[in-house]
Amino acid sequence: MRYLTIIIVALFWNVNLTAQTYEIGAFLGGSNFIGDVGSTNYIAPNKPVIGGIFKWNRSARHSFRFTALFSELEGDDNKSSEARRNSRGLSFKNSIKEFSLGLEYTFWEFDMFNKRNPNAPYLYTGFTYFNHEELNLSNSNLVSTGYTWDVAIPLVLGYKAAFNSNVVFALEGGIRYTLTDNLDGSAPGDGMLEFGNKNNDDWYMFTGITVSFTFGRRPCFCVF
Repeated sequence: MRYLTIIIVALFWNVNLTAQTYEIGAFLGGSNFIGDVGSTNYIAPNKPVIGGIFKWNRSARHSFRFTALFSELEGDDNKSSEARRNSRGLSFKNSIKEFSLGLEYTFWEFDMFNKRNPNAPYLYTGFTYFNHEELNLSNSNLVSTGYTWDVAIPLVLGYKAAFNSNVVFALEGGIRYTLTDNLDGSAPGDGMLEFGNKNNDDWYMFTGITVSFTFGRRPCFCVF
């Protein structure tokens, strides 16, 4: 059975991998934070995001996708619509470097070779590993005490369109549910001063556009 599995994997790799289309491109947009400090708006970009994207279009309906994005999160209580946050008056900045791997699912077939200038909505999710600053509240100021890595779950909705068989444009917005509550310094732990809602972890949002270029041989989607 072990040898049969090896043979099947080898045949699958040989038949399909060399016949797929890949995409590589750039992401440009804005970021905003959703947590215990600053505005409570879900989509309100206030800092730039830049990065790269790579896709393996495994079929006309789904792609394996990797992104590397870099931004800064900012929160300011004075820009909040809540009186309690206004009176508290805290603010912070936190640099973000995220790397995400997952699956992009297109709601209908997106085959750049069988239809002129195809377009389609899509959904992306997967696993995000990101680096950020650790913040602590000290003398009514949020200060950085170092860097750490954490995990987030991305949920991205977008709409893409092919300019021709080599260029794809997309507009997307994606929220990241993080497994930390300390992007804004509200839950540093280790006996440090905590504040805010301890029952909700932090979120952040990236909104922007991607431009990608295809390369490789013409895809063969007959297996899927």
